[in-house]
Formats: sequence, structure tokens, C-alpha cells
Amino acid sequence: MNSVSHLTALSPLDGRYASKADPLRKTFSEYGLISKRLLVEVRWLLALTNYPDITDMPFISETAERYLQKLTDRFSEEEANEIKIIEQTTQHDIKALEYFLKDKLQAHPELKALTEFVHFGCTSEDINNLAYALMIKEGRDQHLLPKLDTLITALKQLTHNYAETPMLARTHGQTATPTTLGKEMGVFVARLTRQRKQLAALQILGKFNGAVGNFNAHRAAYPDVKWSELAQQFVEKLGLQYNPYTTQIESHDYIAEYCDILAHINVILTDFSRDVWGYISLGYFRQKTREGEVGSSTMPHKVNPIDFENAEGNLGLANALLQFLSGRLPISRWQRDLVDSTLLRNLGVAVGHSFIAWQTLLQGIAKLDVDDVVIQADLEKNWIVLAEAIQTVMRRYGLERPYEALKELTRGKIVGKEQIHQFINALQLPDEEKKRLCQLTPQTYIGYATELAKKTERL
Repeated sequence: MNSVSHLTALSPLDGRYASKADPLRKTFSEYGLISKRLLVEVRWLLALTNYPDITDMPFISETAERYLQKLTDRFSEEEANEIKIIEQTTQHDIKALEYFLKDKLQAHPELKALTEFVHFGCTSEDINNLAYALMIKEGRDQHLLPKLDTLITALKQLTHNYAETPMLARTHGQTATPTTLGKEMGVFVARLTRQRKQLAALQILGKFNGAVGNFNAHRAAYPDVKWSELAQQFVEKLGLQYNPYTTQIESHDYIAEYCDILAHINVILTDFSRDVWGYISLGYFRQKTREGEVGSSTMPHKVNPIDFENAEGNLGLANALLQFLSGRLPISRWQRDLVDSTLLRNLGVAVGHSFIAWQTLLQGIAKLDVDDVVIQADLEKNWIVLAEAIQTVMRRYGLERPYEALKELTRGKIVGKEQIHQFINALQLPDEEKKRLCQLTPQTYIGYATELAKKTERL
């Protein structure tokens, strides 16, 4: 079986989940990496031609510049495959790209003279680190941030729709002080919004300083050129931040930070997935059904929370990679080893599982309907949650042992409205306070939950 299809792919990213991963392929695939390497090589060649102190560089016309620009703008999968064929001989990916570009220059009468300035002064990592940086930036700006924004918007909608829907909270899995369903969704809005800001603000670094980071070959060839300034300008024009202090490789600290932020977003979403799974189990949420869909091969009644389970699995897979990459990429023996070269090729896998999980959560959220009857019934069964409010008011008025009194009344017991009101009316409290406490219900004892939920609109 030689052909690769969705059915024969080893990775589910290219098999079962291929359609969901499709938007990432142009960015994180081998083709995406090669295309960005070519972009760096061409931009560097153009930077050299436009730098006045490099006097040996021949002048090139706008027509020639356009030719070079088209090499990157119209770079095809077929051309990427040509480079891979050259690599079978060179056994070196960047050298294969260099030979490919030189062949393209040889085919243009005006650009022939520039052939030996391709990859001038560069080590492979000068090209690679910038290609990966562009990949990470493009992936973040064009795919991850928009998808995360869509997810946060969906959670905000849940927050606002159910800002006033009272709900029994659970701490340690036990009934606890009421909240609102919207406020609990709003907690995830706030957490994700904070991480979103960190992801957007992450500085994506690039180095361009030769074999061990000192411009050795550059200075040997052109001692009077301000190479550090030229390199900084070049990197910044690519939309990246220049890192002047490196070994042969850019140290990957920012990639570790990128992985850590993504992993933490995934941790928050795992928390969300489990919470919603639990609310579905309690009956607080119903799931909309689709014609023809089944939940079990043997139990016809089932509507499983598969979107939240699937998401949790993909989030875990993503984080296994992201956390490993974060801990390993910043380590390099002396000035260079090749461990990072292998690891970086899996960035797209980690991002892919994250991206699929985020999409799956959006599917799951879209299926949710609140069952007010179940939520209200749960509250009505648990008047004991008012014990917190009553004993706190008792403390205010200096009554003795309020906590212990409420503990004796409620702990391990079934206590309803009548018993709660009897207890309140027997207290040595002002009549107005007794009246106020008797007006409390499990549905109205929600503090500022509604207001907190509504304020998430400003986040």
C-alpha cells in the first residue's frame, strides 16, 4: 500500500480529522516551511542588492525584482517537490533550496550575476529560524487568534444569555452557594481573554548572524559593512523582532513561551470541557440532536457529550507535545545540535490538535440548550445553601456560635423552606433582618453573579 489517503494516513490529522486541519496545511506543512525558506532567501538577496556599501552587487532593474518576487508569490507544490528531489542528492534541505534558487537565477539574463550571492554569509539556521518564525506568526495571526476569538465570542454569548439563570454551584462535588450559569461561563471568558492577550503580544524573534552568531564570514568579506544593523533591518522588515545574541541557532525561548501560552489555553479549555460535561450529566444542559445521528450502538436513547470528550482528548494530545517542546527546544549542546530540527517539524502537529479541539468545542457549544426545569428543581431541593447567609448575618449581630447552630440544623440533613424559616424566626434578630432573610431563596441568593456575567462584555 504505497498511496497515502485519509484512510491510509498514519496521523489522524491527515486522516479522520483532515478536513478540520485543512486550514493549517499551507502554513505548517513541509510545503509551508519550504515556501517561507524561499521567501527569506529571496528577501535577503534583495536586501543585499539594495545596500549601497556592498559595491560588488550589480544593479538590478524593477523587472528583475518582480521576477524574484514572483518566485515567492507563485511558489507551487510542484516547485517544492523539485527542491525535495534535489535534496535526495544533497541530503541537505537548505542546500537543495539554494541550488533551486540559483537555477532560477541562471534562467534570467540579468540575475545570473547574482548567483553566488544566494545564501551569502548565511548558515542554514539563519534561513530556518526565520522561516519557522514566519510560520509561527502566520499561524498565530491567521488561524489561532481568529479561532480563539470565535470561541471567546461563543462563550460570551453563553455568559450573557444565562447571566440571570440561577444555578446550584458545587464545590468538592457537593451542593454549594448558588451562582448563575452565565457567571460560571464568564469565568472562562475572563481566563481565555487574558491568555489571548498574551498570545497576541508574544514577541516572535529572529536571528541572522552567521555560523555561530558573530558575523564572522560577513566581516571577512566586507569589513566596513555594518552587518548587525543590516541584519536587524532585514529581520524587522519581515515583521519579526531581531535577536542579536545567539549561537548558531536562535535560542527558541520565544517558541517555548508560545508553546506554554497555547498549552495553558488548552488547560483552561480542558477545565471548561469537563465542567460542561458535568452540567450535561446533571441535566442542566440538553444537547440538540441531528437527524440520523446515534449516541450508542446499543442504547438508542443516548445523546453523548462527544464534542467535549473529543476536544478533551485532542487538547491532551496537543499539550503532551507543547509541554515537551517547551522544555526541550531551548536546550542545545554548545553552539548547535540537531535535536531542535526534528522537534520543530512537529509544531504543526501540536497546533493541529489544538485547532481541532477548539473547533470541536465550538460544535459542542452550538448544541447546548439549558433545561430550566432541572436547574430550578435542583435549587428547590437545596434550601440548606442558605445556611451560609443566615450564619453570616448572625455573626454581624453578635449571636453566639452561628456556624455551629447552622451546622447542627443542616449538615447531612434534608432541610426545606419551612425548617429554614422556623430557624430564622426563632433568632434574636431585628424583625427587618428576619424578614429580609426569609425573602431569600436558593434562586435569589446569587450575590453579584448576574452583574459579573454582564461585565464580561467589556473584556
